[in-house]
Amino acid sequence: MTKDEIKELAGRFREASPQEIVDYFVENFGNKIALSSSLSIEDQVLTEMVISNHPEAKIFTLDTGRLFPETYDLIDRTSKKYKFNLQVFFPEKEAVENLVNNKGINLFYDSVENRKECCRIRKIEPLKRAFAGLDAWICGLRAEQSITRKDIEVVEWDENNQLLKINPLAFWSEQKVWDYIKEKGIPYNPLHDKGYPSIGCQPCTRAIEAGEDIRAGRWWWENPETKECGLHKR
Repeated sequence: MTKDEIKELAGRFREASPQEIVDYFVENFGNKIALSSSLSIEDQVLTEMVISNHPEAKIFTLDTGRLFPETYDLIDRTSKKYKFNLQVFFPEKEAVENLVNNKGINLFYDSVENRKECCRIRKIEPLKRAFAGLDAWICGLRAEQSITRKDIEVVEWDENNQLLKINPLAFWSEQKVWDYIKEKGIPYNPLHDKGYPSIGCQPCTRAIEAGEDIRAGRWWWENPETKECGLHKR
């Protein structure tokens, strides 16, 4: 797909509803597209949108081995509510063992380089396996989430993974996401009710204080400009 074609799609769907965007791309890409879910509120909304009209569509998540117990419970609750098995991809055992044995169990606190290496092994490599055979992926990025995401479009080219990237909720506010969750009765992580607006691995996530940026609790010891794991390199 050319840059002009991607730009045309981005403009065409800029004002479309997330459901319309999901329907169009799932119908046109079939088994060559998947929703990558982190179990965030955004991804839970997209799971409902995908499953409601396309029960056979591909949806997967990554288990880094360091998730919150509440996240594992949400995987189970989501699969049971929507009557499908959320596909789970794990990191390679040997790579994790070597990382921990060489650099320590909590190496990510020591440097940005260590943290990114941990993210690479636990998230980026499994993601590449999950992407095998795909031409496009759907994710729950929103422009207002962080400084690193403010310029996203509904349709983009993911240079890092050589895939078309679809962001149906790009221009939704957090309040709009919550309103949809409550309206549809969508299961969500109870940690959101305890001050965790963005939830990743347990040792790398904390609750935030009133007035803090919604991603302030992710890798809180780092500068805002480095707060991406590599899944959404910009």
